[in-house]
Amino acid sequence: MGLKPVSVSQLNDYIDRVLRSDPILGNVSVIGEISNLKFHGSGHVYFSLKDSFSTLNCFLDAGYVDDLRDLLEEGSEVICHGYISVFKRGGRYSLNVRDIDPSGEGRLMAEFRKLKEKLQKEGLFDEAHKKPLPAFPQKIAVVTSDTGAAIRDILKILRSKNDYVDVLIYPVLVEGPRAPLEIAHALDDLNENYDDIDLIITGRGGGSIEALWSFNEEIVARSIYNSKIPVISAVGHEIDFTIADFVADRRAETPTAAAEMAVPDTFKLREDLDNAASEMRRELLNKIEISQRHLQSLDPENIGRDLRARAAMETMRCENIAESMSADIKNRLIQLRGRMEAAGQLLKASDPSLILSRGYSIVRTSSGEILRNSDDVSAGEYIDITLSEGNVTAEVKNTEKRQ
Repeated sequence: MGLKPVSVSQLNDYIDRVLRSDPILGNVSVIGEISNLKFHGSGHVYFSLKDSFSTLNCFLDAGYVDDLRDLLEEGSEVICHGYISVFKRGGRYSLNVRDIDPSGEGRLMAEFRKLKEKLQKEGLFDEAHKKPLPAFPQKIAVVTSDTGAAIRDILKILRSKNDYVDVLIYPVLVEGPRAPLEIAHALDDLNENYDDIDLIITGRGGGSIEALWSFNEEIVARSIYNSKIPVISAVGHEIDFTIADFVADRRAETPTAAAEMAVPDTFKLREDLDNAASEMRRELLNKIEISQRHLQSLDPENIGRDLRARAAMETMRCENIAESMSADIKNRLIQLRGRMEAAGQLLKASDPSLILSRGYSIVRTSSGEILRNSDDVSAGEYIDITLSEGNVTAEVKNTEKRQ
């Protein structure tokens, strides 16, 4: 007769006691690469140790975290010391870690750095090789899993921003041994057989370094580099960087960001065009109104009325000018008449005949020169005296100076 049935909890308790009492499993050291690292709000840390073939779940109690935090890095290779226990609620076993020793950098990170350095030296990352993205792509190919969150996010953004672009979904595996070959083949196939593709988006949602590793493979990097069609790499989250990101023409932090940068917002463009058309219509109507007013001003009747008004204004202006000129001429004539009378009086006062009439005379020598000095004449000479009326000739008897 068999043993009495036990509950699931009882069985998990028994397995846990057996595992802890085992001399090896009760105190075991395991070497592997850290992946799926998660810091829980409780302070505990959950992660996996991974090698080329298997994965082991690990649990680190919050009490050990502060001392070991510097060793907890995604992709780093470490040696974890602890014991195997069973998580009773889920029935899963894990390594309860008590201590961690460094064991050099992880295999995957080493491969990543090695390939990155190689491709960088070959010029696959050079900016000069990167192609500009089309401003208005008509057809976009998306190389990713057709069941993942990435394709849903991309389609959602494209539909919300652009109702013009066509989207071709080229489904591929994005994780696992076959994924790199499928991604590379899709990129090559699109370049060779799809002449209507303007832009390619390739990538996937977030995950561990192992989950994203397909985009760190050389075959994928070279297919992106050789693509004649511009390629946007959209792998993981903002903090994730893959070889594909460095080779691609543009790197997007997430698949959502890739869709944002891939297409213009046609709805906003239409709104802007409508606003511009309305503004142009207003400007045109304004110009038409101004032209109509100008044409009305060219009506013969209006022109005649305007000319008559202008002629009347000019007539008034000319009359004012004439009156002003006449008054100015009169004033000038009065001024000239006064100046002439003053000059006449001055001239009259200077007339020699008037001076002579007052009893003065003009005395000249025999040579006709006016005599002003007694030294200029000698006794016995004749002098000519001009009077107010008539002339007299006289002989000089003597000369002398007045005292």
